[in-house]
Amino acid sequence: MPELPEVEALRDFLTGHLVGREVATALPVAFHVLKTYDPPLTAVAGRTVTGVARHGKFLDLTLGGGQDPPLHLITHLARAGWLRWQEKLPAAPPRPGKGPLALRVTLAELPPDSSSRERPAGEGFDLTEAGTQKRLAVYVVRDPAEVPGIARLGPDPLADAFTAEALAAILDGERRQLKGVLRDQSTIAGIGNAYSDEILHVARMSPFKPAGNLTPSETAALHEAIRTTLGDAIARSRGVAAGKLKAEKKSGLRVHGRTGEPCPVCGDTIREVSYRDSSLQYCPTCQTGGKPLADRRTSRFLK
Repeated sequence: MPELPEVEALRDFLTGHLVGREVATALPVAFHVLKTYDPPLTAVAGRTVTGVARHGKFLDLTLGGGQDPPLHLITHLARAGWLRWQEKLPAAPPRPGKGPLALRVTLAELPPDSSSRERPAGEGFDLTEAGTQKRLAVYVVRDPAEVPGIARLGPDPLADAFTAEALAAILDGERRQLKGVLRDQSTIAGIGNAYSDEILHVARMSPFKPAGNLTPSETAALHEAIRTTLGDAIARSRGVAAGKLKAEKKSGLRVHGRTGEPCPVCGDTIREVSYRDSSLQYCPTCQTGGKPLADRRTSRFLK
């Protein structure tokens, strides 16, 4: 699943490739992908991309229309979605089918006297989604706050206002475990399954530790782990082409997705706790005092 660092890298990539370009067409291929109907998706054609923003895990293309108020083409890539940049899209419109293609955006050709750097005709991007659970979502709105998922987002962990004191206020009275709190988009925006594992490993904390029980020093350590883990991931992704971001993310993970491998810090074997449709990974020595955690499906949480 693309999380904050990958979406931020996509934002940076698209800023360099889209800003100043006119949208020629935006065609939905999968019937489920479009979540709004007013304004219609056809309203983005002929508009110019004036900016690219990120809201948690949401990508936001601002589209100017001359004297008309701007529109926002917003995408949430969900668990198995991705954005694939295409230097030459097929001339024929895509046909709906069982493949991964969900939506295609084609850019207009630059005029001959354009001062922008040379770009070939037919450039654009595809939104694709693998697997059978189709959750990729596209919205066309006048205000990003019209998207329910954006309206309920918690603070961005990279914002200046996200201090250790702000984190302490978030955790005060919290009864859930740290893993669940970090993944809750209404609590902190942008962190998912992978980076919550990475953050807790850096902070040397159990994923099942009650979030409301942290001491001030533990809260400061968790805040530092959030900022450094996400910041380092963004730094590694900066300048990486959109098509290579998935591989870059995987190569930079230290515990998530590495069950059975040695911990890069202490050498202990990385363990896993499985859920119905996901799993978490952790190092017993670094995070739980050497004690393996019980499987959530059959046992109670270990504190």
